[in-house]
Amino acid sequence: MIVFTHRFRLILAITCCLVSQPAMSEEEAAEKGPWSGKIALGYSAVDGNTDTESLAFNAEVNYDAVKWHHTLTGKAIRNEANNVVNAETYKVSWVSKYDFSERFFGFGQLDYNKDKFSSYKRQTFQIVGLGYRFIVTEKHKLNGEIGAGAGQSKLIDGTDQDEFTGRVSGDYTWQISENASFVQKLSVSTSSSNMFSESLTELRAGIIGSLNLVLSYGIQRNSDVLPGTEKTDTYTTISLEYAF
Repeated sequence: MIVFTHRFRLILAITCCLVSQPAMSEEEAAEKGPWSGKIALGYSAVDGNTDTESLAFNAEVNYDAVKWHHTLTGKAIRNEANNVVNAETYKVSWVSKYDFSERFFGFGQLDYNKDKFSSYKRQTFQIVGLGYRFIVTEKHKLNGEIGAGAGQSKLIDGTDQDEFTGRVSGDYTWQISENASFVQKLSVSTSSSNMFSESLTELRAGIIGSLNLVLSYGIQRNSDVLPGTEKTDTYTTISLEYAF
């Protein structure tokens, strides 16, 4: 009950923020140059192979040129009690995109996932492909991507899987107001041995200046797992985020 009340109050705070401090204008963003990023620290409730409340850290760095766009992201969730680690998850991703036109682009992506308590101790992907911006407006953006490449997995029983991997993904952004936005991302990577899917839902609201409050819900799922482990892990996270 205490945890539920705590979450409810934070969700209410996000709602109140929808009418708070205005976000940075496009002119102000342009003056900052091609570099941007954000750092977030918060609380995460993990459910699945572990059921615990953990500290969550997220970081993102972007470089946007005329045609090239590069993004490096990192995520860490860890919990330790009485010298025993109860949750330990890490994710690092690098994405480079090149615009062939206003809507059509090519991309290359490297992903590294580590989860100490799932069937897949480590999963890495190297993907290249094409993408299309289906909706490009001031309030709504919708992108889709399709690609292929390689995937390497290390299971907790010592088994290695090195396979051809295909991927489809998409992301949608809704700029609700000047300082509030909603983001939905979904990706599915499939091989002969496993289908790995990720979903991320985020609601972001400005508090003051470059400080934001972020409520997110993430899902990671492997279709084929070892006995005694769960296929799905979920992460409910509430963070304070600083954008630069």
